[in-house]
Amino acid sequence: MQRINGADIELGNFLLGVRCRGGSGDIASKLLLRCLDGTPACSFASGTAAIDPQDIGRKYLPENGGSVYIDLEKLEVCIPEVVSAYDHVAAVHAMLRKVQAAMRRAAPLLPEGVVLQVTANNSDGQSHSWGAHLNFLVRRRTWENLLHRKTHLLGVLVAHQVSSIVYTGAGKVGSENGRSWVPYQISQRADFFQTLTGVQTTFNRPLVNSRDESLCGASREHARLHCIFYDSNLCHVPMLLKVGTMQIILTMIEAEALSLDMLLDDPLAALVDFSHDPGLRKCARTVSGKWLTAVELQMALLDQARSFAAVGALEGVVPRASEILALWEDTLFKLAARDFDALTGRLDWVLRRRLLERAMRERGGIVWDSPIARILDQAYASLSPDSGLFWECMEAGIVERVVDDQCIDAFCVGPPTDTRAWTRAMLLRAAGCERVESVDWDRLAIRSRRSGRVRDIRLSNPEGCTRAAMLAAGACEDDTDLAGLLRAASVCGAEISLRPSPRYLPPGDRNLN
Repeated sequence: MQRINGADIELGNFLLGVRCRGGSGDIASKLLLRCLDGTPACSFASGTAAIDPQDIGRKYLPENGGSVYIDLEKLEVCIPEVVSAYDHVAAVHAMLRKVQAAMRRAAPLLPEGVVLQVTANNSDGQSHSWGAHLNFLVRRRTWENLLHRKTHLLGVLVAHQVSSIVYTGAGKVGSENGRSWVPYQISQRADFFQTLTGVQTTFNRPLVNSRDESLCGASREHARLHCIFYDSNLCHVPMLLKVGTMQIILTMIEAEALSLDMLLDDPLAALVDFSHDPGLRKCARTVSGKWLTAVELQMALLDQARSFAAVGALEGVVPRASEILALWEDTLFKLAARDFDALTGRLDWVLRRRLLERAMRERGGIVWDSPIARILDQAYASLSPDSGLFWECMEAGIVERVVDDQCIDAFCVGPPTDTRAWTRAMLLRAAGCERVESVDWDRLAIRSRRSGRVRDIRLSNPEGCTRAAMLAAGACEDDTDLAGLLRAASVCGAEISLRPSPRYLPPGDRNLN
């Protein structure tokens, strides 16, 4: 089974220059959503449905098959399903570009002196945190083993996540959530995890989320690992490695091919210790009695991954696995040598710290616990090209890239070709916004112009209905040929049925404009 992956990234948003009770997040997020074109997830109202504050105004994007919505007054962007970790990087940056375009469209709608601010941070410095979640396709049995049957496999996953912050961390000034004070730490999310497993995401946060929501219809074969652990990254390499290494580790967990020597005795304590030590010297105890740094633990996992790959076990499962392994190894060697000069353009937490340290040298009065340090900390991840420090570094050529602008642009206007996202996007285009009754990751409901009846289309297999399969089944890339797409989707395994249309309301009545 391919390690298809997705991401849902919650953004910080507010209006600078506006004072209102409870903050301006609600206004800012709705303005952003209004300026992002898409198909409403549900274009009719039942009159009895309760409002879910964690999924308001969801839209699916006909351009690339991704999604946007509002989660607790913050805009959340979701990439379409991809197979390659490299495509993941391109798809995330494409969605960020769409948000930046929405910011430009929103600017003329604001009163004079008011500025819309959007950040790709995970906390506000006031002990409020929000997520940047990853999702991975796994076998149902693997999911059951991890969460219910074989706790040692869960321990392996936890050990990987906790130690991987040395390259996935976004960096942050200070500490939060009642943790002891540190000037600077590696991970934005580390202070907020308090338990090993659980279904919750906004309180008592678990290292491994146990939500059982496959987004694969009633499939008994597929499951989705919903990973809430990681920081929001802007640098390409950590974005690539957190997906690529997780694809590799999950494949090894599925094969039960990992040593248990690196299981952490107290992973929650180890996470905070590792994060609060940007010098990378802190050790954590394993259940075998060894004391290892995060880098040493990652090195042990890498060695096992190389042996696993050497027998061809990653072929056809993790695209470009040899390149991911090489970049993983090179990054760990540089971390072990504490060669932060070489890592400045590669890792977010190193780049952010370097920018803050430079500001402290060049301007008087800036120290780690000063307000200006926190402002600069937030400004690093601002999506505004004018004030975002990361984008300045990108423009200056400092940031190491793994995908080019052409790849990113392709995901702005087109879906991935090797997952069901291609068919979802093409169906949305062919049907048009006014004919789509509802849409989700694994299903669409499209109303007929003539009869008013609704076709329910189930895309239960994330690996099915790819571009190649659909074209082989007779579809063409004419996004106006809905009938041809439906015929091909049926050949490719989609389940299609007819039913009467429910009470219909125009899309604008459900869209939070």
